[in-house]
Amino acid sequence: MFFRNVTLFRFPVENLAKLKNLEERLAEHALRPCGPLELSTRGWVSPFGRGEEVFSHAVGPYVLLNLGGEDKLLPGSVVNQALGEKLEKLEKHRGKPVGGRERRKLKDEVLTELMPRALARPSRLLGYLDTEKGWIAVDSASRKAAETFVSKLREALGSFPAVQAEAEESPRAVMTEWLIDGRLPKGWQLGDECELKDPADQGAIVRCRRQELESDEVREHLKSGKQVTQLALVFEDRMRFVLDENLAVRKFKLLDIATESLESGDRASANAELDARFALMSHELALLLGAIETIFGVPRPHGG
Repeated sequence: MFFRNVTLFRFPVENLAKLKNLEERLAEHALRPCGPLELSTRGWVSPFGRGEEVFSHAVGPYVLLNLGGEDKLLPGSVVNQALGEKLEKLEKHRGKPVGGRERRKLKDEVLTELMPRALARPSRLLGYLDTEKGWIAVDSASRKAAETFVSKLREALGSFPAVQAEAEESPRAVMTEWLIDGRLPKGWQLGDECELKDPADQGAIVRCRRQELESDEVREHLKSGKQVTQLALVFEDRMRFVLDENLAVRKFKLLDIATESLESGDRASANAELDARFALMSHELALLLGAIETIFGVPRPHGG
């Protein structure tokens, strides 16, 4: 269950008391099926999967959560076909075209008729809380999806002032400097991928993959004023990822030196396997997040 992407939030230490009855609060906001006229629902499910009753799983200061969802599948082509049939019958009966207002009303009627019969697609979104350092890490590169995770947590707890992680030192400026002079902090190495943007409005964008980032070609783009908005990096030879200017961690992957301990373990169940993987991943990510906090200056909020 290693995360593939990480969107980060921070929360203040003063709010740890709100997590005291976390399990009960999550159970009260468990996922329910879509109603006949609902397009989607969101609610909490067990990190261990179907059939399990717990809604959270803690390893030390790290608490794993799983936001479940259902989304009705109602393709536009199906709606348009049903609407077209209604319009055709009505226009044939009246002998004249249907107006825009009535067309919209008919479309609403079609949706009301079709939604109870639409299939629901399930989804799952993992995230965890670092109660010691005040981080929330959500397994998504989509800010909207990650904000939904935090919003639903806030709803379950009554209030919870977690905010998007923001850097005091511009990640764009710092990563551009890394790429220009080739000097990275100890333990950090360049990967083989980057995105460069001209800072001007509607400026050029250059994306490099499987590329030597210290090549003359990349340096020419930097000399022309382009800035780094995404940069592939390796941290402590234990993980590789792409860091973007909003501090989102994309394409996250633990390397063999970090995961070799999993191979020697003897785990008799899927739950034990998830526990071991979460323990490893949360520990490794804590090292990375600590480095990101130090280099870019990511304050933990106070109060609330």
